[in-house]
Amino acid sequence: MASIKNVAAEAGVSVATVSRVLNDHPSVSAEARTRVLAAVETLGYRPNAVARSLRTDQTHTLGLVISDVLNPYFTELARSVEEEARALGYSVIIGNADEKPELQDHHIRNLLDRRIDGLLVSPTDGGSPLTLDAARGGTPMVFVDRWIPAVDVPVIRADGRAAVRDLVAHLHGLGHRRLAIIAGPAATTTGSERVEAFRAALREYGLPLPDAYIGQGDFQAESGRRATEAFLDLPEPPEVVFAADNLMALGALDAIRARGMRVPHDIALAAFDDIPWFVHTDPPITAIAQPTGELGRAAVRALVDRIEGRPPQSETFLARLVVRRSCGEPASPRGLSPQPPSPQRSNT
Repeated sequence: MASIKNVAAEAGVSVATVSRVLNDHPSVSAEARTRVLAAVETLGYRPNAVARSLRTDQTHTLGLVISDVLNPYFTELARSVEEEARALGYSVIIGNADEKPELQDHHIRNLLDRRIDGLLVSPTDGGSPLTLDAARGGTPMVFVDRWIPAVDVPVIRADGRAAVRDLVAHLHGLGHRRLAIIAGPAATTTGSERVEAFRAALREYGLPLPDAYIGQGDFQAESGRRATEAFLDLPEPPEVVFAADNLMALGALDAIRARGMRVPHDIALAAFDDIPWFVHTDPPITAIAQPTGELGRAAVRALVDRIEGRPPQSETFLARLVVRRSCGEPASPRGLSPQPPSPQRSNT
């Protein structure tokens, strides 16, 4: 592999002149610049990125720690992050936390050791000491999708509260009254926020949310299966299972089918985080969709702003309800009033 000395010899200039050309320094004459660039092309010279990073104190590399690379939502998020970073002149190193705080810290430690310029994190919980130390220690950082409320770090996220209200309105309009939820981990902002949004929406319609109708999940399919089995074993099972994550919804669907039951004839199913698979299930699953690509791109722009000395901004997008066939058609009122009350909507 050609060295910078080889380039200097080929162009008939000093090593310092080659360095100035490669760093686009204005003090080099047009004639010398032409000779150096021609020598670079002839020899196939590639600058040493590590050496350059030591000189400039920048690697033009971002770290991304996502909660679960097997979750199609996070896969799409990572793709949009990589595309936007590349467009802005940065590369991305991805770490998969697999919903485990210890793995999250492992990846953050490795990324910091690699001297990344900034860090994008979707926290697995709210108490990781390493994440907190990195944020408070001056590492350029942006939270994406999830966040740690006590830390002053820009957050790029989607607000799903209005979409959850729309889902409950849709279910109520179909005649459903016994609604259950498979919740994500309470230690995550998305886990706690979705349960509270669901509870608040039910309250608007005067519907209860008994403890037995709250299944504790971990954003993994197996937990969705277990929670749904528990629902189906109740003396009065729910009419609807709302999974607060796409993988838990797939686990719920497995449990329902294992009982020989059909969606939506025997029980309705809905999910948070729409994914392409939901169009191809039988029946297609009603879901709340987040603008995943926009979230990833906005997160990169906020982080690059922070790295390059511009004030980064938090940004909140709106999720939306996508109605499919998994919750059924307008049904008989089951002894209930056929005219559901109109919910009171808040603009906040």
